[in-house]
Amino acid sequence: MALTGRAALLALLGTLVVLFAPRGGPAVAGVALLIAVLVVIDLLLAGSVRTLRFTRSGERLVRLGESVTVELIVENPGPRRVRGVLRDAWPPSAGAAPRHLPLDVPAGERRRLVTTLTPTRRGDREAVTVTVRALGPLGVAGRQGSHRVPWSVRVLPPFLSRKHLPAKLSRLRELEGQHPSMVRGQGTEFDSLREYVVGDDVRSIDWRATARRNDVVVRTWRPERDRRVLIVLDTSRTSAGRVGTAPIPLAGEVPRSGPQGRSRVVPGWPRLDWSMDAALLLAALASRAGDRVDLLAHDRAVRAWVSGTGRTELLSSLVNTMAPIEAELVEADSAGMVAAVMSRARRRCLVVVLTDLNPAALEEGLLPVLPQLSARHLVLLAAVSDPQVAEMAAGRGTSELVYGAAAAEQLSAGRRRITTLLRRQGVEVVDAAPEQLASALADAYLALKASGRL
Repeated sequence: MALTGRAALLALLGTLVVLFAPRGGPAVAGVALLIAVLVVIDLLLAGSVRTLRFTRSGERLVRLGESVTVELIVENPGPRRVRGVLRDAWPPSAGAAPRHLPLDVPAGERRRLVTTLTPTRRGDREAVTVTVRALGPLGVAGRQGSHRVPWSVRVLPPFLSRKHLPAKLSRLRELEGQHPSMVRGQGTEFDSLREYVVGDDVRSIDWRATARRNDVVVRTWRPERDRRVLIVLDTSRTSAGRVGTAPIPLAGEVPRSGPQGRSRVVPGWPRLDWSMDAALLLAALASRAGDRVDLLAHDRAVRAWVSGTGRTELLSSLVNTMAPIEAELVEADSAGMVAAVMSRARRRCLVVVLTDLNPAALEEGLLPVLPQLSARHLVLLAAVSDPQVAEMAAGRGTSELVYGAAAAEQLSAGRRRITTLLRRQGVEVVDAAPEQLASALADAYLALKASGRL
């Protein structure tokens, strides 16, 4: 049972009647009896909400930042008209609108109601309950009941770095020889011979051809195809930190006051989301280059594994796999991650680890076991830097700002030191701001292709 505002209004009017009545006791009883009779009449004449039948239809996939509609069919098999209001409840991050829908279903008929979802968080959004309040003819009271009508909408990563893909593909075509530019180096496919010019690598000289022609001749190469690229997403606690500003606002992103009263926005995207965006651009580029792309998500256990997917289904498979992955607030098991990579990639390949350049976490976790990985594979580590650290490093004027600048400089020095240690072990490192990470990672991949290391 549910009472409406009319019941409260009747009670207020009844209070005025009691105040002016000569005998208060009988007046209270009379008002209460009148309201009770009206409520009972409404309850008896209101349509039944228990017998209602519900079915859903609509989209099940949507990209973050876009909207999708979900239809709810309400069927009334009962003998009375069901008139009132319906609420289709979803999690707040699903962005469901409108919150309440008017409902009027005659006996034996059905009605279609539409809810628009504009999600503010990646992952699976599940419908909660459908609550119906059927009012009586007087509008004083009504019947109320809830129903479980399951439906799930998967919110996919937005892949905003797609805008960089045409430029990267143009560079890739140059490397593949569709443009005059050719590549020289070891570990690539032989293309042709040409005369030596100043600046050529002497290791590319073909001595047999030189002896035959009486002129110095060098080999030219083109990037190899059908290489393997294994992308490793770190989903541990360091990937949960929010950095940069969100191109698409996420749930919980609200303005708040910063230093010296300046208004700023809470960082919108976790490092994991920026890493996913970079991984999608790299996967799209590598698949176009003819390379095989696999994905591993790991913290203390394997959270996701994508392998053996064809070029046409690769991006669809990756975004569907990435969508429900969330950062786990646990320390990364670097030894377990290396073991998972070694067991899945037995031949030499490019291993791209998307993590954070946190000196303490890397020195205790990844650095001790990194030689096992770099001895067999070419390792590229990509990390998202925090733009706010650079802003803090420039702070001057007050003791608080100077203290923040000193802390920022210390953090930056730690990242530079850990980068140096990684490069000494033969690891390529990309450390870029959130908006530049995807492009920088793609450029590093193309540079490895151009140098013949991949």
